Amino acid sequence: MDMMNKFSLEGKVALVTGASHGIGMAIANAFAAAGATICFNCSSEGSKARALEAYKANGVDAHGYVCDVCDEEAVKALVAQIKEEVGIIDILVNNAGIIKRIPMLEMSAEDFRQVEKGHGKIINICSMMSELGRETVSAYAAAKGGLKMLTRNICSEYGEYNIQCNGIGPGYIATSQTAPLRERQPDGSRHPFDQFIIAKTPAARWGEAEDLMGPAVFLASDASNFVNGHILYVDGGILAYIGKQP
Repeated sequence: MDMMNKFSLEGKVALVTGASHGIGMAIANAFAAAGATICFNCSSEGSKARALEAYKANGVDAHGYVCDVCDEEAVKALVAQIKEEVGIIDILVNNAGIIKRIPMLEMSAEDFRQVEKGHGKIINICSMMSELGRETVSAYAAAKGGLKMLTRNICSEYGEYNIQCNGIGPGYIATSQTAPLRERQPDGSRHPFDQFIIAKTPAARWGEAEDLMGPAVFLASDASNFVNGHILYVDGGILAYIGKQP
């Protein structure tokens, strides 16, 4: 096989949960550019319509669905609907989370195995908080740490079925949700948290959603067929860096 073809997602069906904006949408757009057919869920008809317009503007013919990922029966119905209308899911990205940023996996590995074709890719969106602690985010860190170990256990249990389950751990990404932390102060200085992140990041910047696109395509493609149970941190080097000496 030609090396670049290993990164192709041509003919694959990808379900990216919570991909109506932000990181999820960036990953879905990357998959579409690599040839995949995109399915996504969101919480309302309004957000679905806005997302479909955004995908269309980017040249992506996406399939949108309204589904509460906390509702197990609704998720089963979603998977069945996608299978009937689009095709069997090859790639699942667990990106959606509840309001406190504690991830809610909307599909068990068993559910996925029942509808996949003897192979499949699962990508869990983890976090640097899968490895680190920080004041005020204990519940989030506990959840993301648990998601890291769930990723490894899905690998352990379903690897023999040719299912690869890996995680992406974004660093601090510049999105609408983090915009208040990057606002300039009245005197023109950086927000204190913005200063903190820039000082702790060897890349000396916040990440962009586009920085996650290449890693996501890699983990969804045949190029990563022997990569399993791995968390790929896309953090500008924060986890490798102790910080500047005062």
